[in-house]
Amino acid sequence: MTTFPTEWQPLVDQAASTLRALALDETAKEKFCNDPLLRPYMHKVSQRYVAGQTVDEALARVEQIIARGHAASAEYMGESVRDEAFAMAETEVFMQLVRGIGARNLNCSISFDLSHIGSLVDGELGYRNARRIALAAAEINREVMISMEGIERADDIYAIYTRLHQEDELRNVGITVPAKRLRTAQDLPALMKLPGRIRLVKGAFLEPEGVAYSRNSAELAAAYRRYAQELLLSGHKCSIATHDRAIQADLSALIVQERIDPRWFEFESLIGLGAEQIDGLQARGFPTREYAVFGQEHFLYVLNRIAEEPVRVYQAIIDVMA
Repeated sequence: MTTFPTEWQPLVDQAASTLRALALDETAKEKFCNDPLLRPYMHKVSQRYVAGQTVDEALARVEQIIARGHAASAEYMGESVRDEAFAMAETEVFMQLVRGIGARNLNCSISFDLSHIGSLVDGELGYRNARRIALAAAEINREVMISMEGIERADDIYAIYTRLHQEDELRNVGITVPAKRLRTAQDLPALMKLPGRIRLVKGAFLEPEGVAYSRNSAELAAAYRRYAQELLLSGHKCSIATHDRAIQADLSALIVQERIDPRWFEFESLIGLGAEQIDGLQARGFPTREYAVFGQEHFLYVLNRIAEEPVRVYQAIIDVMA
């Protein structure tokens, strides 16, 4: 993480919060992604963080990831769909992705937002489409990972995840859990009773004090370490999904010290944020995964990536002018 002079930090934090608020603004998203003048600039900024626009482009990037020694995860970007026909059409893209992974026999999981495949239209529609994707992935022995969304959607997301396990016994379904949310102290023990992989992230969404730790706080770092240690020492399948070097160092030392079975954990990183750390972990013998997103609905994703390190605004300017 970039270190700024102390006197700059309030401004840096404000910039990050502003970017996260903008990422959740659906009116702004519509304008940036569809305005013929703004869209080309947004596309230039996104290229660093996105694996392409089509399934074939995403699979080509996945092959590159695997060639470097990592497992992969692919997500077709999108969220907050409120039209049933569109949700069904987007679900078909995920089915195409699963078929492509199977046809090429790629070591790649499939990730998605439940609101992308209809959960805001109707919870039952979101469940049915998630079940359909998970069943197809199970047929090729691949995991699916449900992404986390805004805190107001967490209960519904966890309920569908639980249902997929308890009613359908889909053990290949995992869930993303944000360490920054205070409720995770209660959510994590319940989720650990289910066999799906738990993908532990810090959490990128803008959320108020009282429900979440601030992004760069010592409290969040401590919570992440605490939850990760609990997962690792329990033997529950987990993904350590953070770029925080200090946390990676502490947890890799714990794994070596406790001789934790590599079948039950992996370190995960996102494309576009530098490969040095994840390549270094892989070179040391740790299981690793690189997460690749694709599609045109990249507004929320890209702004959250920039907000994590506001210095990336400078990179965005360079990318726009290139």
